[in-house]
Amino acid sequence: MVARAPALYQRFLPQHGKHAFVWKYSQAIGGRRPRHFHSEPELNLVVQGSASFGMGDRTVNASEGELVVFPSGQDHVLLEASDDLYLYAIGLDSTYSADVLGGEQGQLVPLHARLGKPESSVVLNRASAIVDRQGADQLGAELWEHLHWLGRRSAERLGGVHVLTRRALQLMSSAPELGLNDLASDLAVHPSELSRHFHRDMGVTLVHHRMRLRLLEVIRLVNSGERDVMAAASAAGFGSYSQCHRVFHAELGCSPRQFFFDGLRDRMQAAYDGFRTD
Repeated sequence: MVARAPALYQRFLPQHGKHAFVWKYSQAIGGRRPRHFHSEPELNLVVQGSASFGMGDRTVNASEGELVVFPSGQDHVLLEASDDLYLYAIGLDSTYSADVLGGEQGQLVPLHARLGKPESSVVLNRASAIVDRQGADQLGAELWEHLHWLGRRSAERLGGVHVLTRRALQLMSSAPELGLNDLASDLAVHPSELSRHFHRDMGVTLVHHRMRLRLLEVIRLVNSGERDVMAAASAAGFGSYSQCHRVFHAELGCSPRQFFFDGLRDRMQAAYDGFRTD
């Protein structure tokens, strides 16, 4: 278990309008982000060296040839790294990812797997061809689909996810308004059993993750121009604007107005280790 610092909202994609992107991270160059979360699901593939990732209150250790998956809304951070760490981070717009992977059946879940050397070699060649490249949505989608397929079918899966966690994530991805009791009823289990497996797999409680998905939906609706903040809060499943306000403060340390209109989210987006919202 790792003590969890507050997480910032930092979108994965470099700008709006992009659907896929591949970043390269080298410990020798640095530039590590603080703990953060975003709507885009993300895959990290360790090319060289080793790393420890924080995911909620979980810690995942990964080394060369290993794949770590962060679902939409999952807070994560690079905690420790060897001097020679080199990895690729691949992310897709969440809607684009669902289309590429086949809707709910393609919903990403936390995963830690080791790829074989032949598979790693193919993936690395494809990733290196599109890293930091603009206008490579289709190539990124093809790499995403291939890595997802390899991860799910890996002969050595280093972190298993309970079926209840997987099914709860599928339900919440399409209906974030569902509460714990509703989800447990749909899955025909006791709420405490669902909560226990979800927290173990995700490193955060189901209630916390659900609220974060609602917050992300508010951000999406306001960014798209479909709703103002109050209408977006209602559409995202918050019972009232005051509840939405409380969640913004609890998650991001600011009000929705400060986030959207006072430049705070731009400062969050540009932040690296040491950033504070107050």
